[in-house]
This record gives sequence, C-alpha cells and structure tokens, in this order.
Amino acid sequence: MSKLLVFSLLGGDLNQGFTVVTAQLWDTNQSLNVKFIGSLPAVPELPNIYNKWRLLYEAVNYRLGKKQRIKVHQQDISNISINDFNDVCQQLQRKINTWLKSESFQNIEVQLRTLLSPNDEIRVIFETSVALLHRLPWHLWDFFAHYPKAELALSNQEYTSPQLLQKFPTGKVKILAILGNSVGIDIEKDRSWLEGLADTQVKFLVEPTRRELDEQLWNQDWDILFFAGHSTSIADGEIGQIDINQTDSLTISQLRNALKKAILHGLKLAIFNSCDGIGLARNLADLNIPQMIVMREAIPDFIAQEFLKNFLSAFAGGKTLYSAVREARERLQGLENDFPCASWLPVICQNPTTVPVNWQELCGTSSNNQFQDIASIRSDSHIKSLEIGFTNSKILTPRCNLQTVLLISVIIALSTLAFRYLGIFQTAELQTLDQMLRLRPKQDQDSRLLVVEITEKDIQSYQQEIVRGTKSIPDYKLAELLHKLQQYQPRVIGLDIYRDSLDPEKPDQRNLVDELKVDTIVVACKGKDSKFDPQGVKPPRKVPVERQGFTDGIEDSDHIVRRQILMMAQEPSSPCQTNYSLSFQLVTRYLFAENINIDVNKDDIKFGEQVLQPLKPGHSGGYQERVDLGGFQILLNYRDSNFSKVSLEDIFNDKINPDLVKDKVILIGVTANTVSDIWSTPYSVVQQPARIPGVLIQAQMVSQIISAVLDQRVMLWVLPYWGDILWIFGWSLISGLIIWRIDSRLGQGCTMVATVIVLYGVCTVIISISGAWVPFVPSVLAVVGSGAGIAAGNRIFAG
Repeated sequence: MSKLLVFSLLGGDLNQGFTVVTAQLWDTNQSLNVKFIGSLPAVPELPNIYNKWRLLYEAVNYRLGKKQRIKVHQQDISNISINDFNDVCQQLQRKINTWLKSESFQNIEVQLRTLLSPNDEIRVIFETSVALLHRLPWHLWDFFAHYPKAELALSNQEYTSPQLLQKFPTGKVKILAILGNSVGIDIEKDRSWLEGLADTQVKFLVEPTRRELDEQLWNQDWDILFFAGHSTSIADGEIGQIDINQTDSLTISQLRNALKKAILHGLKLAIFNSCDGIGLARNLADLNIPQMIVMREAIPDFIAQEFLKNFLSAFAGGKTLYSAVREARERLQGLENDFPCASWLPVICQNPTTVPVNWQELCGTSSNNQFQDIASIRSDSHIKSLEIGFTNSKILTPRCNLQTVLLISVIIALSTLAFRYLGIFQTAELQTLDQMLRLRPKQDQDSRLLVVEITEKDIQSYQQEIVRGTKSIPDYKLAELLHKLQQYQPRVIGLDIYRDSLDPEKPDQRNLVDELKVDTIVVACKGKDSKFDPQGVKPPRKVPVERQGFTDGIEDSDHIVRRQILMMAQEPSSPCQTNYSLSFQLVTRYLFAENINIDVNKDDIKFGEQVLQPLKPGHSGGYQERVDLGGFQILLNYRDSNFSKVSLEDIFNDKINPDLVKDKVILIGVTANTVSDIWSTPYSVVQQPARIPGVLIQAQMVSQIISAVLDQRVMLWVLPYWGDILWIFGWSLISGLIIWRIDSRLGQGCTMVATVIVLYGVCTVIISISGAWVPFVPSVLAVVGSGAGIAAGNRIFAG
C-alpha cells in the first residue's frame, strides 16, 4: 500500500532546537489520516560534524582524482586518509540517529511504527526552511532500514499548488536538455542516455546563451527540464547557479519568469545531474515546480552518468518516480569503494501539493483504470486524498445530480452575462464578428453603383487653382464634371465632397451653383457634435435641405467602421440641418424610381417588404458599454468586392461607357491617400490598402440597402436582449450536460474544444445565411466555464 509521510520541522534551528515537529500520515484508500506532534532538542555540534564531513568528502574525491561537476578549490584540500573519512561518516550517522532518538521525538517514531508495514511504499518528505537540514543525509536514519520501500524527499516549508494549464497528450515526453559548461567532465554520456529513450522528443541546447535558453522555456511546452554540467550553491546553500557555457553562469532568479511560464505550461520534473544542487532546488521550489532531482554535494562524473542511466531505465520502464530514484541511488552503493558516499548524493525535492509524476502520465498514455499513486492536494497543513483506480477493474464513477448541473449552468450563464453587460467582451466580440464576415463566400460587384474618383493626380493637376489646403478640384471643374455626368442620365448623384464656402455671387462659382440646382444631385454636410466636432460643415448654399445628406461616420474603439447612421436629429445650432444621411437620401431616390414604397418611422424604416430596425441604445448585440447607439443606426454589411470606378480624365475625355452611368447611383469623392477621409473596415486585415476612402464607405452603405430590398441580400441584425440570454444559457447547459456524462479529463477537455469549434461554425453559418449576429465569445466562456464547473463537481462528488 502507498503511504505519504510528511515531517515538518517548525520554529527553530539546529542551535536552538525545534519546538514543534509534526508528522502527518495518509494512505491511498483514505482510511488513515493521522498527525503526531513532538519536538527536537538543540544539536549545535551537528553542523560542525557535517561541515567536517563535507570538507573531507571533497578532499577524498580530489585526492582520488575523480572528475567532478564542480570546481574544487585546492586550498580546501588537506592530506586525509580514507579511514579518517570513514570515521567522520560514521560519526555523522550516529549523531543524526542520536538526535532523532531523543525522547521528545521518539514518541512520534513509536506511533508511526504501529501504523506502517515493511511492505509499504512510503514517500517521506521533510519540510523545513533551514538550508543545512536539506543537506543532511536523512536516509541514514535507522527508520529507513526498517522500511526498505521508503524513499526520502525534501521540501521548503512554504509552498502552494502550481497553477497548470491543461495540456493535451502527444504520446511523447518532451525534454529540454541543457548541456552546459563541460570543461574537465564528460557529459556526452548524459546525452547518449537521453537519446536512447523511446517515446521522447528531446531538444538539446549545447552551451547555450542566456537568450537561447530563455526563448526555449518561453516558446515551448516541456515535461522535463534536464541539466548536465558544472553547478554550485552559494550563500550557504540559499542560491544555486548553473554554468550554461564556459563564460556565463545563471541563477534561478535570472530565469524566474521563463521558468514560471514553463511550469504553468506543464513542466513537471527538473533533473540537475550536476554538483551541489541544494541551492537550485530551494530556489526552484519557490516557483512551485512539482518535483526535482538534484545532487546534495559535488558529484563525480562517473557517478552522475551511472545514476542517470539507472534512473532513466527504471523510470521509463514503468516504476514510480520515488521507486526509480531509490533503485538508482541504492545501486550506487556498489561503487563506493572507488567513490565514497556515492549513494548519499541523489535526492528528490517535492512540492507536497502535487502527485508524483510517472512516465506514462508524461506520455499521456496513463488510464483512469490503471493503478495510480496516491493523489494528494495539500493546502497549508492539510492533505486531501483523491480516488484510486486499479488495473482491469471497471469503476462506475459517481456524478453530481441533474439539479446541480442545472444550477452550475445557470450560475455560469449569469456570470457570463454580467461580464458581458460590463463590456468586458466587447472588443473580442467585434473582432470575432469581423472574422466571421470574412469567411463568407465572395460576393459579386454591385453594378448599380459607380464611383467617380478624384485622385491625388487630379488634385495636383489643379493645385494652383484651388484654395490652399483644399483636397479636391476647382469649383469650375466640379461643375463641368456634374454637367458631363448629367448627359448620361444617372438616376441620382451623391456629391461626397464638402462645398461649404460656395458663394453664388462669385462668378467663378456660379456655374457650380447652377449645376447643383438639378434635382438628381444630393450634396454632403456634416452635423455639429459638441463632443467630437463642435463646428460641423455646412452644405453648399442654395441647395434645399431635401437634397442634403449628412456624412457623419462612426468608428468603434478599435477604429473600424461597422455601423452606419440613417437618421439622427441635429443640434439647433448645427450648420447641417438635414436629419437624413447621404446614403439614405441616395437609397430612397433610387428605390422610389423602382416603385418601392418607403415608410419612415421612429422605430423602423420599411422599404417595401424589407424592414430595417435600429440598434437599441445601451446594449445591443456585442455593443455594451461606452458606445453611442443614438439615432437610427444599423450594422454595415460590407461586400468584399470593390465597386466600378472611373477617373475624371476618362469622363472629361468621353472614354466611359454610357451604360455605366445611366440609371445608376453615382458617387463622387476623393480617393487620394493623402486626405484624412480614410477608414478601416473588417476587411482591412486582408486587403491592400488597409484603409479605404470615405466615398467607398458611402458606396457600401448605399449598396447594402439597395441589395437587401431588390436582391433579398441579408441585412445584419442582432437578437433582442432576452434572445442573447437564452442563447448563452443554452450553450452553457449543452456543455454542462455533455461533460456531465464524460468521465476522463482528456475526454472532457477534447469535448469542450470540439464544442467551441462547433459553436464557431454554427455562429458563422447563421450570420452567413440569415445575417444574425449571435453571441460567440460569451458563449465560449459559458461552454468552458460550465464544462469545467461540472467536471469539478463530478470529481468532488466522487471523492
């Protein structure tokens, strides 16, 4: 039976003693959960004995000429015999056992022995904040002689559960292997053992730079981090550093952000097959890595190679992490004639809140029906044991009831709606809308519209004849253009050019004044807005308000035009007094000639059978907070194709086909890229140029309504607010019900991903066929939140 035994040494040190020592014991079937409290007396001579042992250990290995993965300073070496060293080893072992047999601690050991069996697999963890205690060879305690299947691990006193993102199995163990400074040692053997592993994907970094190492930790998801080379602990074991190449050494704090990211994305095991790793372990433990394997002291090169070979063979062969380390460590004892204390060196460092990882789990091939080690979750001083499965036994997994599923689904849906109401998803919803619109089939060009371009070349040609700063053509040339177009009998002309300074009393402007008297011409003006445009732009004089249209545009917070205003009330002091937009004026004149009845109301506009309804102020579709939905606004349904365009030169030289103009909507505007009248659209990310002139935006606005009325092309619209509520709640419930019936975490994760993909497809098809913009982003949160909540509920109910 598997058991977990955690000793916590609190409130003291070796010189003062430990006033509180706790021992907590759990087993796999949750039938045992006990805690004992004792203390340990001061033992000030123990640090001196250890320091003497350490000095002699390094001296012996240096004298024997053993290559070590640490730089040993010659001034620390003195003449010493093997017999003297063996005497200090025995003295250290006796002192540790004498200390642990003190009366104040003996009560703990006695009670533990009544609950443990020699056949038990026991994970023994020592929690302490004292660095020297991490260096002590705790396995010399007589306790371990009575329990041959027990293995030791170390832990810091403070820790939390690591935050891990869900990873989907690839069938391979991903290993990042750092082969650092190898001067004086042979780490090619380490490389060969790693390369010989099956079901692995190993990335070797040979003497990398700091940047190369950092990028690998940031940009890839790793299961195991491996280091071989020179390393050491400084500041009395509080700080560890590794030599990543022959010139650069790094501490854990210098890799802190990259390592935190790697742990978040699934790094479960770090192996430092290098010298003096206690400082590395203490620093990495502060980042809450699940588990590590380090060497307590300087390690001979051959011992490092043998340990790695035997550990990998056992671990990849199916043994648990603790069993594999114990087997590899104990096999080193046979080499201790040549390498004294070799079996003292390897040690596990464990985050007690995590389950020890196994090779099958790293590969993603472990099953819920296979035997699992005890799964422990510790918070503060408590551990909760989780469910244990057994090979070839079919387990009927308990689940929460249907009422709980409904309750969780409702809570998640209401939380999602609250977040949406606050506008948290607004930008994401708008960007998702753009993506779905771009996925629609390509649409044909609208042949009912023609755009007359005033280009940068045209503006430069008449630069000397126009008012400085004006980005257009002279009034007399505009008059000539209108006269030419009238000869081809257009149905309506929209002049998307401001002419607020037009004066009928000036001889050079009189021709343009006369041309603007024609009923088929609609001119542009801009309303005054106290917030965005405190002045506005007035229309040309002598043009009645019935042939005026405002051109006010609306950008969303990401500077993309997704809406158009058809009607809005003007401020009394506004120079532009028409309540109708330029696009609306052009549409009504064109459709009137098609005998389409037009009925304009406050709440809707009817063009025959086609009814337009405005976006509701406050909350409408993905628009939630801080968006002005005043006036009569509708969503703009872009065409991804361009419109027919002609140049001034072609018109003045009579080089156009009269059929392009006759009975068409003609829009005249500036398309030069130097003017400020350019806008971004949902297609800006996939087209060049990314921003398009305002006259083409006007063409899109006109085309979408005419096409909807005459061609039954769908208009974009949104659900009423209660419709959004039902939609989000429905997907929350669907996700919850599906996850409720699935047992495995992998199956649950795959199901949630598949549900999100299906949801995206459904939303895209709906907007393509019917024009309805249904909530996608909030529904994704509801799907994931409800699924995760139900999955957690099932586990809680089962455990």
